[in-house]
Amino acid sequence: MGKKDACAARLPVEQYRKQIGKQDYKKTKSALRATRLKAEAKRSAPGIRDTVLVVVAILVFLLSVYAFFYLNLSTEIDLDVDVD
Repeated sequence: MGKKDACAARLPVEQYRKQIGKQDYKKTKSALRATRLKAEAKRSAPGIRDTVLVVVAILVFLLSVYAFFYLNLSTEIDLDVDVD
């Protein structure tokens, strides 16, 4: 009688874990391996977004330097021209 009552009073967390375990067991080993490899590759691989952000930052910096020198040189040429 005591065993029966003890088993019936399981925690909901344990029941949930048991259900998840059953569902996970139904998957094939190859599917589990593919899921694990995909998650690992996603964590370890450098993101394309990070690479694009670095390239864009470098291009913006170079464009600003170019614009700075272009504007400085173009204003000096305009100041040297005298109108008679």
